[in-house]
Amino acid sequence: MSLFSFSGTRPTNLGVKDGKFPPCPSTPNCVCSQDPDEAHYIAPLAYSGTPEAAIAKLKEIIQNLERAQIITESNDYLYAEFSSKMMGFVDDVEFYVDAAAQVIHVRSAARLGKSDLGVNRKRLETIRNALTQ
Repeated sequence: MSLFSFSGTRPTNLGVKDGKFPPCPSTPNCVCSQDPDEAHYIAPLAYSGTPEAAIAKLKEIIQNLERAQIITESNDYLYAEFSSKMMGFVDDVEFYVDAAAQVIHVRSAARLGKSDLGVNRKRLETIRNALTQ
């Protein structure tokens, strides 16, 4: 439990439409594998096996991370909220399995503030490393 709670309101633009996440805002507190802007771009996650197995592995990884809560899941999509330890800031993290390309597209964004101090990118790299083990 955090000392403060700066959770903000859950965004209304979450999810995948026509195979795409919404673009990142202009602030440096978001990364997305489908964003053409170099500052916001992060490589999608590679996986082997079936899309269902990839989502199951992602779910297991997220459930083992601190202050994470899975909000929505389907056979090709997973949405989780991550809260910071001290201040309770919430990041919205989405995963979309593109079975044709055999990758998992990702989007991770802070709800509040302008900077996330690189937390969203670091978290996704941690998940990437866990997914390949």
